[in-house]
Amino acid sequence: MQLWVGLGNPGASYALHRHNVGFMAIDTIAEVHDFSAPQKKFQGWLQEGRIGGAKILLLKPATFMNESGRSVSEALRFYKLDPAALTVFHDELDLAAFKVKVRVGGGLAGHNGLRSIDQHIGPDFRRVRIGIGHPGHKDRVTGYVLGNYAKAEMDPLADMLGGIAAEAAWLAKGDDARFMSDLALRLAE
Repeated sequence: MQLWVGLGNPGASYALHRHNVGFMAIDTIAEVHDFSAPQKKFQGWLQEGRIGGAKILLLKPATFMNESGRSVSEALRFYKLDPAALTVFHDELDLAAFKVKVRVGGGLAGHNGLRSIDQHIGPDFRRVRIGIGHPGHKDRVTGYVLGNYAKAEMDPLADMLGGIAAEAAWLAKGDDARFMSDLALRLAE
């Protein structure tokens, strides 16, 4: 069993923020792979399903980004999973928009959601880093991250999210390199 967590902030006013792209990825995976309806659990919304032969739990913490670790650690404890079973989908400023990279562990890059999870369970979990690009100057970061995707970005966003869901079986199998490779090929078409 694996726990896949999308990071974001709850509420309609945040729905299209760049900071919510983790929520968007989880929603797309749930839809494409026909997961169960969301249930209120672990201070968030939980959905169950299968991707390939793997049982996957999808979680969107409702604690707001800065407290994501509370929700994640509660779910891990309940299912008796260790951090190696966790995959976190999150926005990444230091990655070009619509690029996706996967890694285990690493720094927090100032991301408060990752910082919260790290404080609760440590750094050794898999991250699906979804590039949102950088606005160019650090003074503009907060407004950019908490701003909506532009109209012109909607098609590339939908293509990327659809690609993540379509290639999710590789993540479920633990083949991060194949996931990144096949997703990059799909998005280059």
